[in-house]
Amino acid sequence: MPLADTRGRPLRDLRLSVTDRCNFRCTYCMPREVFGRDFAFLERSQLLTFEELARLSRLFVAAGVEKIRLTGGEPLLRRDIERLIEMLAAIDGLRDLTLTTNGSLLTRDKARALKNAGLQRITISLDSLDDAVFRSMNDVEFPVARVLEAIDAADEAGLNPIKIDMVVKRGMNDAGVVPMARHFRGTGHIVRFIEYMDVGNTNGWRLDDVVSAREIRDAIAAEWPLVAADASYYGEVAERWRYADGAGEIGIISSVTQPFCGTCTRARLSADGELFTCLFAEHGRDLRSLLRTDASDEELARAIAGVWSARGDRYSEIRSADTVSLRKVEMSHIGG
Repeated sequence: MPLADTRGRPLRDLRLSVTDRCNFRCTYCMPREVFGRDFAFLERSQLLTFEELARLSRLFVAAGVEKIRLTGGEPLLRRDIERLIEMLAAIDGLRDLTLTTNGSLLTRDKARALKNAGLQRITISLDSLDDAVFRSMNDVEFPVARVLEAIDAADEAGLNPIKIDMVVKRGMNDAGVVPMARHFRGTGHIVRFIEYMDVGNTNGWRLDDVVSAREIRDAIAAEWPLVAADASYYGEVAERWRYADGAGEIGIISSVTQPFCGTCTRARLSADGELFTCLFAEHGRDLRSLLRTDASDEELARAIAGVWSARGDRYSEIRSADTVSLRKVEMSHIGG
Protein backbone atom coordinates (compact mmCIF):
# COMPACT_ATOMS: atom_id res chain seq x y z
CA MET A 1 0.00 0.00 0.00
CA PRO A 2 1.29 3.53 -0.78
CA LEU A 3 2.45 5.50 2.25
CA ALA A 4 -0.06 8.00 3.62
CA ASP A 5 0.08 10.28 6.64
CA THR A 6 -2.59 10.84 9.30
CA ARG A 7 -4.49 13.14 6.94
CA GLY A 8 -4.35 10.75 4.00
CA ARG A 9 -1.64 12.67 2.14
CA PRO A 10 0.67 10.48 0.03
CA LEU A 11 4.45 10.78 -0.07
CA ARG A 12 5.28 11.95 -3.60
CA ASP A 13 8.04 14.59 -3.45
CA LEU A 14 11.47 14.63 -1.83
CA ARG A 15 13.50 17.80 -1.31
CA LEU A 16 17.10 16.64 -1.03
CA SER A 17 19.47 19.18 0.51
CA VAL A 18 23.11 18.54 -0.41
CA THR A 19 24.73 21.38 1.57
CA ASP A 20 23.80 23.95 4.20
CA ARG A 21 26.24 26.47 2.73
CA CYS A 22 25.38 29.28 0.34
CA ASN A 23 27.35 32.05 -1.35
CA PHE A 24 24.40 34.48 -1.03
CA ARG A 25 23.15 36.05 2.18
CA CYS A 26 19.54 36.70 1.21
CA THR A 27 17.80 38.66 3.92
CA TYR A 28 14.76 36.36 4.03
CA CYS A 29 16.83 33.17 4.29
CA MET A 30 20.41 33.58 5.54
CA PRO A 31 20.81 37.13 6.89
CA ARG A 32 24.45 38.08 7.27
CA GLU A 33 24.09 39.15 10.89
CA VAL A 34 23.30 35.52 11.77
CA PHE A 35 25.13 33.56 9.06
CA GLY A 36 28.34 35.51 9.31
CA ARG A 37 32.01 34.61 9.28
CA ASP A 38 31.80 32.75 12.59
CA PHE A 39 28.69 30.71 11.83
CA ALA A 40 29.29 26.96 12.33
CA PHE A 41 28.28 25.21 9.12
CA LEU A 42 28.31 21.44 8.84
CA GLU A 43 31.68 19.73 8.61
CA ARG A 44 32.30 17.55 5.56
CA SER A 45 32.10 14.38 7.67
CA GLN A 46 28.61 15.39 8.80
CA LEU A 47 27.26 15.60 5.24
CA LEU A 48 25.64 12.55 3.72
CA THR A 49 27.84 11.07 1.01
CA PHE A 50 26.49 10.74 -2.52
CA GLU A 51 26.18 7.00 -1.94
CA GLU A 52 24.14 7.59 1.22
CA LEU A 53 21.93 10.15 -0.54
CA ALA A 54 21.33 7.76 -3.44
CA ARG A 55 20.56 4.85 -1.13
CA LEU A 56 17.98 6.83 0.81
CA SER A 57 16.54 8.22 -2.43
CA ARG A 58 15.97 4.69 -3.75
CA LEU A 59 14.07 3.85 -0.57
CA PHE A 60 11.97 7.02 -0.84
CA VAL A 61 11.10 6.20 -4.45
CA ALA A 62 10.11 2.68 -3.38
CA ALA A 63 7.83 4.34 -0.80
CA GLY A 64 6.06 6.42 -3.44
CA VAL A 65 8.29 9.41 -4.24
CA GLU A 66 8.12 10.35 -7.93
CA LYS A 67 10.01 13.66 -7.88
CA ILE A 68 13.32 14.67 -6.31
CA ARG A 69 14.47 18.27 -6.11
CA LEU A 70 18.09 19.00 -5.15
CA THR A 71 18.39 22.01 -2.86
CA GLY A 72 20.66 23.60 -0.29
CA GLY A 73 21.97 26.06 0.73
CA GLU A 74 23.24 26.46 -2.80
CA PRO A 75 23.45 22.94 -4.28
CA LEU A 76 26.01 23.83 -6.95
CA LEU A 77 28.52 24.46 -4.16
CA ARG A 78 28.60 20.68 -3.61
CA ARG A 79 31.60 19.40 -5.53
CA ASP A 80 30.96 16.93 -8.35
CA ILE A 81 27.20 17.14 -7.94
CA GLU A 82 26.89 15.73 -11.46
CA ARG A 83 27.94 12.35 -10.05
CA LEU A 84 25.03 12.42 -7.60
CA ILE A 85 22.65 13.41 -10.39
CA GLU A 86 23.80 10.41 -12.45
CA MET A 87 23.13 8.13 -9.49
CA LEU A 88 19.66 9.56 -8.90
CA ALA A 89 18.72 9.55 -12.58
CA ALA A 90 19.34 5.80 -12.66
CA ILE A 91 16.69 5.05 -10.00
CA ASP A 92 13.79 3.08 -11.45
CA GLY A 93 10.46 4.79 -10.84
CA LEU A 94 11.80 8.33 -10.45
CA ARG A 95 9.88 10.47 -12.92
CA ASP A 96 11.22 13.97 -12.29
CA LEU A 97 14.69 15.13 -11.22
CA THR A 98 15.21 18.85 -10.80
CA LEU A 99 17.33 21.38 -8.90
CA THR A 100 16.93 24.86 -7.41
CA THR A 101 19.86 27.29 -7.62
CA ASN A 102 20.63 30.99 -7.27
CA GLY A 103 22.36 30.78 -10.66
CA SER A 104 25.68 32.19 -9.53
CA LEU A 105 27.64 29.07 -10.53
CA LEU A 106 25.51 28.04 -13.50
CA THR A 107 27.79 28.58 -16.47
CA ARG A 108 27.09 27.15 -19.91
CA ASP A 109 29.54 24.30 -19.27
CA LYS A 110 27.93 23.55 -15.91
CA ALA A 111 24.42 23.59 -17.35
CA ARG A 112 25.43 21.13 -20.09
CA ALA A 113 27.14 18.89 -17.53
CA LEU A 114 24.03 18.84 -15.35
CA LYS A 115 21.83 18.00 -18.34
CA ASN A 116 24.20 15.27 -19.53
CA ALA A 117 24.22 13.77 -16.03
CA GLY A 118 20.45 13.37 -16.13
CA LEU A 119 18.99 16.54 -14.63
CA GLN A 120 15.67 17.22 -16.34
CA ARG A 121 14.66 20.73 -15.25
CA ILE A 122 15.93 23.63 -13.18
CA THR A 123 14.55 26.43 -11.03
CA ILE A 124 16.54 29.67 -10.68
CA SER A 125 15.90 32.22 -7.95
CA LEU A 126 15.72 35.87 -8.99
CA ASP A 127 14.06 38.34 -6.63
CA SER A 128 14.34 41.49 -8.74
CA LEU A 129 15.41 42.77 -12.15
CA ASP A 130 16.57 46.00 -10.54
CA ASP A 131 20.26 45.71 -9.66
CA ALA A 132 20.11 47.87 -6.55
CA VAL A 133 17.12 45.96 -5.15
CA PHE A 134 18.58 42.58 -6.05
CA ARG A 135 21.95 43.38 -4.49
CA SER A 136 20.27 44.60 -1.32
CA MET A 137 18.40 41.30 -1.07
CA ASN A 138 21.25 38.89 -1.88
CA ASP A 139 23.69 41.00 0.18
CA VAL A 140 26.77 39.87 -1.75
CA GLU A 141 26.80 42.43 -4.56
CA PHE A 142 25.82 39.85 -7.18
CA PRO A 143 24.35 41.46 -10.34
CA VAL A 144 21.11 40.61 -12.11
CA ALA A 145 22.90 40.21 -15.44
CA ARG A 146 24.79 37.17 -14.18
CA VAL A 147 21.56 35.41 -13.18
CA LEU A 148 20.02 36.21 -16.57
CA GLU A 149 23.09 34.65 -18.20
CA ALA A 150 22.55 31.55 -16.07
CA ILE A 151 18.93 31.35 -17.25
CA ASP A 152 20.11 31.55 -20.86
CA ALA A 153 22.70 28.84 -20.17
CA ALA A 154 20.03 26.54 -18.72
CA ASP A 155 17.79 27.21 -21.70
CA GLU A 156 20.53 26.39 -24.19
CA ALA A 157 21.29 23.16 -22.32
CA GLY A 158 17.66 22.07 -22.54
CA LEU A 159 16.86 22.21 -18.81
CA ASN A 160 13.28 23.17 -19.58
CA PRO A 161 10.79 24.34 -18.62
CA ILE A 162 12.81 26.77 -16.53
CA LYS A 163 11.08 28.21 -13.48
CA ILE A 164 12.08 31.58 -12.01
CA ASP A 165 11.36 31.96 -8.28
CA MET A 166 10.72 35.46 -6.90
CA VAL A 167 10.09 35.89 -3.16
CA VAL A 168 7.96 39.03 -2.83
CA LYS A 169 8.40 41.24 0.25
CA ARG A 170 6.41 44.42 0.75
CA GLY A 171 8.47 47.59 0.62
CA MET A 172 11.46 45.67 -0.70
CA ASN A 173 10.80 44.29 -4.18
CA ASP A 174 7.01 44.31 -4.62
CA ALA A 175 7.26 47.09 -7.21
CA GLY A 176 9.11 44.59 -9.39
CA VAL A 177 6.31 42.04 -9.75
CA VAL A 178 4.91 43.40 -13.02
CA PRO A 179 8.37 44.08 -14.56
CA MET A 180 9.36 40.49 -13.72
CA ALA A 181 6.23 39.13 -15.38
CA ARG A 182 6.81 41.39 -18.40
CA HIS A 183 10.42 40.30 -18.82
CA PHE A 184 9.64 36.59 -19.00
CA ARG A 185 6.29 36.76 -20.83
CA GLY A 186 6.54 34.85 -24.09
CA THR A 187 9.89 33.23 -23.27
CA GLY A 188 8.51 29.85 -22.25
CA HIS A 189 9.94 30.32 -18.75
CA ILE A 190 7.55 30.28 -15.80
CA VAL A 191 7.87 32.92 -13.09
CA ARG A 192 6.63 31.78 -9.69
CA PHE A 193 5.84 34.57 -7.26
CA ILE A 194 6.22 33.42 -3.64
CA GLU A 195 4.62 35.00 -0.61
CA TYR A 196 7.23 35.98 1.97
CA MET A 197 7.15 33.22 4.60
CA ASP A 198 8.08 32.84 8.27
CA VAL A 199 10.59 30.05 7.69
CA GLY A 200 13.14 29.61 10.48
CA ASN A 201 13.82 32.20 13.15
CA THR A 202 16.22 34.72 11.67
CA ASN A 203 14.49 36.63 8.88
CA GLY A 204 12.45 39.03 11.02
CA TRP A 205 9.18 37.97 9.39
CA ARG A 206 6.08 40.12 9.90
CA LEU A 207 2.64 39.56 8.43
CA ASP A 208 2.62 43.21 7.31
CA ASP A 209 5.53 42.40 4.96
CA VAL A 210 3.53 39.77 3.07
CA VAL A 211 2.25 40.71 -0.38
CA SER A 212 -0.71 38.40 -0.84
CA ALA A 213 -1.29 36.09 -3.79
CA ARG A 214 -4.40 38.11 -4.64
CA GLU A 215 -2.42 41.36 -4.80
CA ILE A 216 0.21 39.75 -7.00
CA ARG A 217 -2.36 38.25 -9.35
CA ASP A 218 -4.38 41.46 -9.58
CA ALA A 219 -1.29 43.54 -10.38
CA ILE A 220 -0.34 41.27 -13.26
CA ALA A 221 -3.92 40.81 -14.49
CA ALA A 222 -4.31 44.59 -14.71
CA GLU A 223 -1.63 44.50 -17.42
CA TRP A 224 -2.47 41.19 -19.12
CA PRO A 225 -5.69 39.24 -18.48
CA LEU A 226 -5.13 35.90 -16.75
CA VAL A 227 -7.03 32.62 -16.96
CA ALA A 228 -6.89 30.04 -14.16
CA ALA A 229 -5.18 26.79 -15.14
CA ASP A 230 -5.55 23.35 -13.59
CA ALA A 231 -2.79 21.96 -11.41
CA SER A 232 -0.25 19.85 -13.28
CA TYR A 233 -0.32 17.17 -10.56
CA TYR A 234 -1.77 16.45 -7.13
CA GLY A 235 0.02 18.49 -4.47
CA GLU A 236 1.40 21.19 -6.79
CA VAL A 237 2.26 24.16 -4.60
CA ALA A 238 1.89 26.92 -7.17
CA GLU A 239 -1.50 28.18 -8.28
CA ARG A 240 -1.21 28.33 -12.07
CA TRP A 241 -2.41 31.23 -14.23
CA ARG A 242 -2.15 31.45 -18.02
CA TYR A 243 -1.99 34.66 -20.00
CA ALA A 244 -5.24 34.94 -21.94
CA ASP A 245 -3.31 35.89 -25.09
CA GLY A 246 -1.28 32.66 -25.00
CA ALA A 247 2.02 34.26 -23.95
CA GLY A 248 2.75 31.63 -21.31
CA GLU A 249 1.94 31.24 -17.63
CA ILE A 250 2.88 32.28 -14.11
CA GLY A 251 2.61 30.56 -10.75
CA ILE A 252 1.81 32.02 -7.33
CA ILE A 253 2.79 30.22 -4.13
CA SER A 254 0.54 31.37 -1.30
CA SER A 255 1.60 29.50 1.82
CA VAL A 256 0.59 32.39 4.07
CA THR A 257 -2.78 33.62 2.76
CA GLN A 258 -4.06 30.48 1.00
CA PRO A 259 -2.42 27.48 2.72
CA PHE A 260 -2.14 24.23 0.80
CA CYS A 261 -1.27 21.96 3.72
CA GLY A 262 -4.17 19.66 2.87
CA THR A 263 -2.47 18.42 -0.29
CA CYS A 264 1.18 18.66 0.77
CA THR A 265 3.10 15.58 -0.38
CA ARG A 266 6.65 16.77 0.38
CA ALA A 267 9.33 15.34 2.64
CA ARG A 268 12.66 17.06 3.20
CA LEU A 269 16.03 15.51 3.90
CA SER A 270 18.73 17.80 5.27
CA ALA A 271 22.35 17.57 4.16
CA ASP A 272 23.24 15.80 7.41
CA GLY A 273 20.48 13.23 7.08
CA GLU A 274 17.56 14.56 9.11
CA LEU A 275 14.11 13.82 7.74
CA PHE A 276 11.59 16.66 8.05
CA THR A 277 7.92 16.50 7.12
CA CYS A 278 7.22 20.25 6.98
CA LEU A 279 9.08 23.36 5.87
CA PHE A 280 8.14 24.89 9.23
CA ALA A 281 9.17 21.89 11.37
CA GLU A 282 10.87 22.17 14.74
CA HIS A 283 12.55 18.75 14.71
CA GLY A 284 13.62 16.06 12.26
CA ARG A 285 14.30 12.31 12.40
CA ASP A 286 17.98 11.35 12.26
CA LEU A 287 18.53 8.88 9.41
CA ARG A 288 22.29 9.37 9.20
CA SER A 289 22.86 7.45 12.43
CA LEU A 290 20.91 4.53 11.03
CA LEU A 291 22.89 4.65 7.79
CA ARG A 292 26.20 4.68 9.61
CA THR A 293 25.37 1.89 12.05
CA ASP A 294 24.79 -0.62 9.25
CA ALA A 295 21.00 -0.51 9.26
CA SER A 296 19.45 -2.66 6.55
CA ASP A 297 17.30 -1.24 3.78
CA GLU A 298 14.30 -2.76 5.54
CA GLU A 299 15.13 -0.93 8.76
CA LEU A 300 15.60 2.35 6.93
CA ALA A 301 12.36 1.85 5.02
CA ARG A 302 10.52 1.22 8.28
CA ALA A 303 11.97 4.41 9.76
CA ILE A 304 10.83 6.46 6.76
CA ALA A 305 7.39 4.88 6.83
CA GLY A 306 7.11 5.45 10.57
CA VAL A 307 7.85 9.15 10.25
CA TRP A 308 5.48 9.70 7.32
CA SER A 309 2.59 7.63 8.68
CA ALA A 310 2.68 9.67 11.92
CA ARG A 311 2.78 13.00 10.08
CA GLY A 312 0.03 15.48 10.91
CA ASP A 313 1.68 18.78 9.94
CA ARG A 314 -0.51 21.70 8.92
CA TYR A 315 1.51 24.69 10.07
CA SER A 316 0.24 27.19 7.52
CA GLU A 317 -3.38 26.34 8.30
CA ILE A 318 -2.93 27.10 12.00
CA ARG A 319 -0.35 29.90 11.73
CA SER A 320 -0.67 32.27 14.70
CA ALA A 321 1.45 34.47 16.94
CA ASP A 322 2.24 31.36 18.99
CA THR A 323 3.34 29.19 16.08
CA VAL A 324 5.36 31.97 14.43
CA SER A 325 7.45 32.23 17.60
CA LEU A 326 8.34 28.51 17.64
CA ARG A 327 12.02 27.61 17.16
CA LYS A 328 11.70 26.30 13.61
CA VAL A 329 14.52 24.81 11.56
CA GLU A 330 16.20 27.24 9.17
CA MET A 331 15.38 27.00 5.45
CA SER A 332 19.09 26.85 4.59
CA HIS A 333 19.30 23.62 6.60
CA ILE A 334 16.46 21.73 4.93
CA GLY A 335 16.07 23.49 1.59
CA GLY A 336 13.15 25.56 0.34
